[in-house]
Amino acid sequence: MRTGKSFRAFRIHEEQQKIVARFEELTLDDLSPGDVVVRVTYSGINYKDALAATGAGRILRRYPLVGGIDFAGIVESSSDARFRRGENVLVTGSALSETHDGGYAEYARVPADWLIPMPQGLDPRSAMALGTAGFTAALAVHLMERNEQAPEGGAIVVTGASGGVGSIAIDMLSARGYEVIAVSGKADAVDYLKSLGAARVLLRDEIDYGKKPLEAAQFGGAIDNVGGKTLAWLTRTVGFRGNIASIGMAGGAQLETTVMPFILRGVNLLGINSSATPRALRLAVWQRIATDLAPRHLARIVTDTIGFADLPGAFAALIEGRALGRTLVKIG
Repeated sequence: MRTGKSFRAFRIHEEQQKIVARFEELTLDDLSPGDVVVRVTYSGINYKDALAATGAGRILRRYPLVGGIDFAGIVESSSDARFRRGENVLVTGSALSETHDGGYAEYARVPADWLIPMPQGLDPRSAMALGTAGFTAALAVHLMERNEQAPEGGAIVVTGASGGVGSIAIDMLSARGYEVIAVSGKADAVDYLKSLGAARVLLRDEIDYGKKPLEAAQFGGAIDNVGGKTLAWLTRTVGFRGNIASIGMAGGAQLETTVMPFILRGVNLLGINSSATPRALRLAVWQRIATDLAPRHLARIVTDTIGFADLPGAFAALIEGRALGRTLVKIG
């Protein structure tokens, strides 16, 4: 691709201390440096994307930047011998839409070490149907199992269950033989969650969070997308040597608990950082996503597919907690 040829990108600015995002015409010379140029065909919308584009959260560390924390597409050019023109590739996390131009553009340029060769069985569309949400869910399951989590250890509770990470986690866990209990604030999502494999659904407003340092053990482990009092409740209710994968903080960043769950029950609190995952682990997790962690109901989890032009109108649903499953963005 000629460096002077223009293409469309969704770029985020800080103007007069306010966040402003808009479509612009860019050239490769406007993009962050990298070894590989990719013609982007698909991206997705994650909660982090919505925070960055609307200014509801301070995600970007410099301005302006192209938004989008993940993308998939076709290699256009590469100065790194590991990648050749025409190959399908994907990127999730790394520094996209934080310090480096992201995937909401018709072309992206990134360091070769960030690129993942498309795993066999996936293509750009299915890779972004999974996207950062799918990778994060799989990373949580992978690290929990590496820490000896197993189906016979008891039910796994998934909070924030109707979102992208929660939906995919339920699908992956149930396929591997775990009993899955979903926690959601959406009463109208019960049938959807059960269709993904949840054995039971707990509505958030009906939970008795308790106040004791240790409550009766209810779960074998947990994947938490909420944080705050929900995560504190999980530390008190997960059983002996269970793992809690902490992913999100939509319900608050504070954690009020005691050391008793960790000392008396040996509960393990695993922080899940999908953005800064080392390359070897990232490759291993994507291989599992394409094989033993492949979701069975991905078509059901992708509840909306939008064109690139419709991107700005799609963020509000995530910010307001109305989103269900995953929204796929067709760019190329």
